This record gives sequence, C-alpha cells and structure tokens, in this order.
Amino acid sequence: MPKIAIIGAGGYVFPLRLIGDFLTRPSLRASTLSLMDIDLARAERTARAAREVVEHYGYPTVLETTTDQRAALAGADYVIVTFQVGGLEAYRHDVEIPRKYGVDQTVGDTLGPGGVFRFLRSSAAFRKIASDMAELCPNALLINYANPMAMNCWYLYRLGVKTVGLCHSVQGTSRMLADMVGVPYDEVSFLSAGINHQAWFLKFERNGCDLYPQLRETLFRHNMPGPDGTVPAPSVKGLHTSNHGDIYQGNGFERTRTNIMAAFGYFHTESSHHGSEYVPYFRKNARMVKQFVPYRWDYYEICSAHDEEEQTRKVVAQFKQALVPSVEYGSLILDSIETGQPRVVYGNVENRGAIANLPADCCVEVPCLVDRQGVRATVVGSLPPQLAAINQNAVNVQRLAVEAALTGDREHIYHAVMLDPLTSAVLTLGQIRAMVDEMLSAEAQWLPDFQG
Repeated sequence: MPKIAIIGAGGYVFPLRLIGDFLTRPSLRASTLSLMDIDLARAERTARAAREVVEHYGYPTVLETTTDQRAALAGADYVIVTFQVGGLEAYRHDVEIPRKYGVDQTVGDTLGPGGVFRFLRSSAAFRKIASDMAELCPNALLINYANPMAMNCWYLYRLGVKTVGLCHSVQGTSRMLADMVGVPYDEVSFLSAGINHQAWFLKFERNGCDLYPQLRETLFRHNMPGPDGTVPAPSVKGLHTSNHGDIYQGNGFERTRTNIMAAFGYFHTESSHHGSEYVPYFRKNARMVKQFVPYRWDYYEICSAHDEEEQTRKVVAQFKQALVPSVEYGSLILDSIETGQPRVVYGNVENRGAIANLPADCCVEVPCLVDRQGVRATVVGSLPPQLAAINQNAVNVQRLAVEAALTGDREHIYHAVMLDPLTSAVLTLGQIRAMVDEMLSAEAQWLPDFQG
C-alpha cells in the first residue's frame, strides 16, 4: 500500500483535513502516513487527531511522526507539501512592511512583495526536498499545497521534481457561480484556464447553454453602478465563506472581479479581495480599497486569531459524525493513480503548450487528466489575448523570483517586486528598493541564500 509523506504536517487544520480526505478513499485507507514537521509537538497533534478518526472507523492506516525529513521521504510514493516557512512571525513582515510603504496586501501570499518573499523563504526547503527525493523516492509525485503556488511549482520542476500544485479556488468559485444563477452544481460544466489565483472561466454552461449572460446580469446588478450612478450597498445576504475564511458572493462583495469581467470579458477564479492584489487598478489608496473591497479582510489577522486546539477538536468531531470528502483534489489524484480510475482535475503544472500564448516554461492552472500514468495537462489552446496579457504580468514577477532562487542573484528580488503590477502602481523604483531592503533585513534568518 502507498506511503504518503506530509511535509509540514503540523500546520493549522489543513493537513488533518487532507488526511480525512484520504480516509474516504478505500484505496488509501491502508496507507502509511508519515507526518513530518520541524516542530514534533505540532506533528503529534495532527497525528493524535487523525488516529482518533482512524480508530473510530477501524481502518488499518498507519500514522507515524518525525522531524527527520529523510525518514519521511524514504520510500514515499507521494509527497504532500503544506508548510509555511517562517510561520506567522515571517508572514507579519510580508504584510506590515509593504503596508508601511503604501502597498496594502489583503493576503500577500501569491504575488507582490509578500508572495515573492514567502517563495524565497521556501526555496531552500524545496531545494532540500528535491535533493532528498532524488535519492530516497525518485519516482514519487509531489503535490504542492503551499503558496505562492505558481512560483513554488515552477521552482520545483526546474529542480527536476515531478510536481502538481493544487488549490481550491476553481472549485470554490465555480460553486459560487452556479449558486448565483440558481443551477445545481452537478448540472454545470465549465472550462477554466490561466495561472493560479488568476485563471479564467472561459466557458460556464448548463446542458450546452451558455450561462454567462445570466452571470453578467446578476453580477452587474449587485456590484456595478446603477442608472443613478450609485453602487449597491454591501449586503451579507447570500454571503459564502470558505474553510480558509475567503469571502465569496454577497451583494457588493464582488466589485473587483465584476469590474475585471466588465473590462476584459471573463470572470476569474480568485476572490475579489485577494484578486485585487494582482492588478494595478483597485488598491492605490485607502479610499479606493474601500470602494472596491468594502469588507476589510486581512488574512494575517485571521491566521493570528486561530484557536488551533479548538478547531482541531471540531474537525475530528465532524469526521467521526460523517467522513465525506472535501472539494480538494489531492485524494482524487492519489485514488486515480492507485486504481486507474480516470478523472479530470484542475492542477498547476509546467505549461509546455497547454496554453499556447503563455510562456512554455511557466506554471499554468489547467484541466489535467489523472490515471495510473499520473497527472497530465490537457491542451487548452490560446487564451483570449487580453487574458493572456494580464496573466503575463504576473508571470514576469514569478519568473524573476524563480531566477533569484535558482541563481542566488539578489538583484532579481528587486526586479521581481519592481515588476509587480500593484507595487509599481504605488511606489517609485527607489521606494521599492528601500522596501525590499527592509524586508531582506527583517527576514534574514529565513533567507540564507541572500545574505551579504
């Protein structure tokens, strides 16, 4: 039976939720789960909770904990990455230092100064994982759940690791859109493609009928100025909140994405507050932020307020009451590889022609076929040129950050942040260099490759 190594298994709730997903698949119940974390107590907390669920159902799952990454990886068939290097201490610098300079990131884990620095902190850890996997489990598939998704995956396959990155934004947003037009989700078909957190719903249909006219009418009515020029006041009616606290739907809560759709023609996959970070149009100053993102949502503050023990108890109770799979794709991929049942999931993979008008070596999020042969991207073709152009702006940042990690060239860190659409809309080149210098100093202990 398969061995699954979870690197960063002591994280807040999410590794436990993944284990719950694995237990819903008969093909995975006899697996050995090796839970690795640099903090053994945190890995043990996850293991204790998982054992309680395993024992409740009488499954033969083996759970082991370790701080030794090599022990976890030895003989692994699958490697799941869920870590955040530096934790909340480093994350605070990612958001607070840029905010002091005027770059207000609501999350700061995907693009911009926060995303670049989160990636750079992770690069040394990924390099060690790649080296250990080449020696100890060269045929294993690495499933990355850590942000910034595109930079991490791009770096991993440059290091020679067989990688797919998984996110929940396609699943979450597609369900939201189905709900908006009152169509049961199992009757919806769609095609999404682009890059992580900025993929585009190219098709959204029911029985071959285009649902975009209904989506546009609903979204415009709730999020765009009316004939009198006023924008609908925010309302929590119909508000959806994901497991990660993301705000979806609700009148007035999708102004960012609706404005992007009005300008460029298509709806994208990441929530309005988070998606507002990746373009230069919505966060130039506090007044503008309030106009387009009326509900203040700060992911660092949410993470800082987590009650980990209480939430773990709640998840265990839920699992013992009914063990049902979440919307995450991880267990589906492992089950398809183990059983041969073909499935299509949305994964972050090396482009290599999947999207014709994005660079061949960048990381794209596209439909992927999964079966015993592994994960293979499907060919989407060309995106509408305006969508590819928006994606390309983010790809430029990702490329320079990855080059910084591969070469150790500190100048590429400045280049990456200088190319960020939001940062460049707010700061001068000199201000960007000063901000990056301050972040390098504050996060020095997690950036060994860029000191001196």
